[in-house]
Amino acid sequence: MQEELSILEALLQAMDRRGEVFQAIEDSEDVDEAIQRVGQLLGVGAIESRAVLDLQARRLTRDQRRKSAFRANELRSLLLKDL
Repeated sequence: MQEELSILEALLQAMDRRGEVFQAIEDSEDVDEAIQRVGQLLGVGAIESRAVLDLQARRLTRDQRRKSAFRANELRSLLLKDL
């Protein structure tokens, strides 16, 4: 649950900062460098960075972003209940 939440939060952040994310990817020599640059930009780890790089363009729609945000909130609530 925590890993899914971390990935969703990274994706949401990438959606909000897509111009910066795309620029970091374009400026990278290869995938490994892109993962590192995206991670530094967003303050996330390699798993989350790789998920950002794997993000499909269809997930950038407002509807998909709302669904991702809803799921992230749902996971946060579940994790708080477990504490």
